[in-house]
Amino acid sequence: MKVFGVLIAIQLLVSFSSVACDQFGQTGFMPENDLNIPVQEGIKPNMTQKEFNTIIGDIAAIYRPIIKKLGGKLYMNNKWKSGTVNASAMQFLSFWMVNMYGGLARHPLVTPDGFALVVCHEMGHHMAGYPKIGNRGWASNEGQADYWGNLKCMRKYLEGRDNIGFVSKLTVDKVVEAECNAVYKTAEENALCKRTSMAGLSLAKLLNSLKKGSKAIDFTTPDRSITKAMNDKHPPAQCRLDTYFAGSLCTKDKDEDVSNKKSSDGVCTRDDGYKEGTRPLCWFSRT
Repeated sequence: MKVFGVLIAIQLLVSFSSVACDQFGQTGFMPENDLNIPVQEGIKPNMTQKEFNTIIGDIAAIYRPIIKKLGGKLYMNNKWKSGTVNASAMQFLSFWMVNMYGGLARHPLVTPDGFALVVCHEMGHHMAGYPKIGNRGWASNEGQADYWGNLKCMRKYLEGRDNIGFVSKLTVDKVVEAECNAVYKTAEENALCKRTSMAGLSLAKLLNSLKKGSKAIDFTTPDRSITKAMNDKHPPAQCRLDTYFAGSLCTKDKDEDVSNKKSSDGVCTRDDGYKEGTRPLCWFSRT
């Protein structure tokens, strides 16, 4: 009976695995869109199904034992054949799910590192701590999931890889080059900063492409707006780029835990005197 109950719960999650990032099933990694990129014979995608599954599996392997200690059971729903250009996360009782769609992986603006950062974003809804959507419930809000994705998850995912060699072949933005060089002194930390920052650029370009005629996003044009209240929804593309970049520049240890009740634990805050790596005020409210 116990096994039967587990199967029923999983089936319910899969059945309702629309593009939902919050506990109410209303949002995905991206705003709602009608993009659809199906598998097409004879056309080589920028990411193979094997790469798709490997990236998801590697990140799941990191967090599955952590989630188990928290009393949850992690399920990765790999929907390679789906043309949906989005991703989502859901919780039902002790079942924690991440839904990843092949259409997102096949989008020409999404690099493998950018795709990994989306997996981290979805894991962040489960793991990134406060602030939470609506200041309650299980899901960390969109900005926090973005920030945590580069600050914690991508660093764990890329640990032990040849990041220095990877970055040596990567075209790194000049602002990223300068900022990462100023903040990080070791070659490995420096390479991670640059690699994760450029992963964020991949996603920000994708997000910005949803709005026709929108102003180009760039590391040289950060969003200077200041929100009056915590924005739990999807911030604008430039604001999200700034958030990814801040996560890369924050020098807090990747293994230092965040909190489900306080927005200051395990992150870089202005109150603690950090000048770099703090969450942008275009979505994050200190009040």
